[in-house]
Amino acid sequence: MVPEINYWAVLLATASSMLVGSIWYARGVFGTRWSKLANVDLDDPSGNPVLAIITTVIVSFITAWVLAGAAVIAWHFYGGSYFWGAIVTAVTLWAGFTAARFITHDAFEGRSTKLTTLNIAHELVTVVVMALIIGVWPPALG
Repeated sequence: MVPEINYWAVLLATASSMLVGSIWYARGVFGTRWSKLANVDLDDPSGNPVLAIITTVIVSFITAWVLAGAAVIAWHFYGGSYFWGAIVTAVTLWAGFTAARFITHDAFEGRSTKLTTLNIAHELVTVVVMALIIGVWPPALG
């Protein structure tokens, strides 16, 4: 059985991740700090930024879709408020999958704890904003 998903909420949540990332990694916010910690030259980015943006949109859509589906499943299982169910689901998935995996990979790659913390904090803000959007716009149940 596929859970009911509000795809309009998923699309808005996808767009929100782009907005959060644009603000988070802006030079006046955390961009300069991140670039120093990650050893990235903001004035001479390597690679193809268009490809990176397309990849980010696709991955953000997948994240929003999985979050919406997991929120519906949790809501059906636990009952209560769909809004709070979406928030709790987002934070739980972030802690158990995103943060845990970042910490593990960054430890083995020898990345700075400051960089890891900055990146997982960004991911937390991203999924919480997604959950806010998904949570206030529940699926229409047939």
